[in-house]
Amino acid sequence: MEREDRVRAELKLRMIGEMDRRGLAAELGHKDLVQVFKHLVQWDTKFSQAKVASARRLTAQVGPSGAEISPELPATAEAMAEGRLTEEHVAAVAEVMKDLPEDASAEQTAEVERLVVDFGRDYEPRITRKLGKRLVYGMFQNDEEPVDKEPEPPVNKVVLRDERGRLRFWGDVDPVIGAMFRAALDPLAKPHPTGPEGPDPRGLVERQGDAFAELINLVLRAGRLPEHGGETVTMAVTVSYDDLVNKTRRAVLDNQQHIPAEDVRKLACDAGIIPIVLGGESQPLNIGRKTRALNAGIRRAIVARDHGCAFPGCDRPPRHCEGHHVRHWADGGETSSDNCVLLCRRHHDLIHHSDWEVKITNGIPYFYPPAFLDPLRRPKRNPLHMAS
Repeated sequence: MEREDRVRAELKLRMIGEMDRRGLAAELGHKDLVQVFKHLVQWDTKFSQAKVASARRLTAQVGPSGAEISPELPATAEAMAEGRLTEEHVAAVAEVMKDLPEDASAEQTAEVERLVVDFGRDYEPRITRKLGKRLVYGMFQNDEEPVDKEPEPPVNKVVLRDERGRLRFWGDVDPVIGAMFRAALDPLAKPHPTGPEGPDPRGLVERQGDAFAELINLVLRAGRLPEHGGETVTMAVTVSYDDLVNKTRRAVLDNQQHIPAEDVRKLACDAGIIPIVLGGESQPLNIGRKTRALNAGIRRAIVARDHGCAFPGCDRPPRHCEGHHVRHWADGGETSSDNCVLLCRRHHDLIHHSDWEVKITNGIPYFYPPAFLDPLRRPKRNPLHMAS
């Protein structure tokens, strides 16, 4: 039924595009089609504008000479006619295509659209947009950092103000400090477990406020910071060894945010760097059947491999994830980097209580959907967390 609805939606957009091409609004005495639809079918202005914009992207136009011009998004039009995309997908593809540089060739433009449409066949519009923007960034925004350009020093700001017996504050910090702050705050801001009095009544803002107060107390009691995933608060920065040695161009935080090269070099100077090529005596990556809990070394290794929840289409960062045994510990599975995968709580529950399966092949986690979703049960990966 959903596929049929999408096909009908494509037909409706095609008809709107044809009305636009023929100048129907002027024939009816209206300024544009938005005004026509306002009176004809009582569409809101914004809703109507979105329909007309999508129709123009998917419909062939007529040039000044009378020749027909191909649609702006031909691959998108084709996929929508098949019932594979929604109108929200069309908007997502269009937003990604706006990021292309002006000097992109026709072949590059067509290739980008085709790849983004392929994302849309498998993922919802939000993820399609995110994957598409990352694709464009990788194809067109990955130039070498100018060697002679001196980066502007980051300025971190915090404004404190006493008002009516309360301290109010506002901050503006660089991505590195922001990631550290989130990494420290998130474990403390989780809802309290459901007890006799019921679920935690606090909203996110209140939980974060309480967590901030607790964080201040913990900092003042140095040496008693909470552990997260078997170690004290840690932030992961992913960067290739060659880029680091050769004064890297960019790196990726565990929330998938890119940070400037100068920040990476500063971290390399000021922070304790933990190589992800682990396995020495101090950081074993396989503790067999000794315990079900992941130690710090194993968690670091699977964070470096998975970069967050490994389930297809999930963008949860490592700090929101748990370690899942592919072969359950109760069934004889070992606690090792080759038998563990990062999953957020929701997808961890899904793997345990549904027909989804996960297997690690050649060191990469692959997920196999239930037969009702894909009769062939073709393996899927999470492209959101692949190295970029």
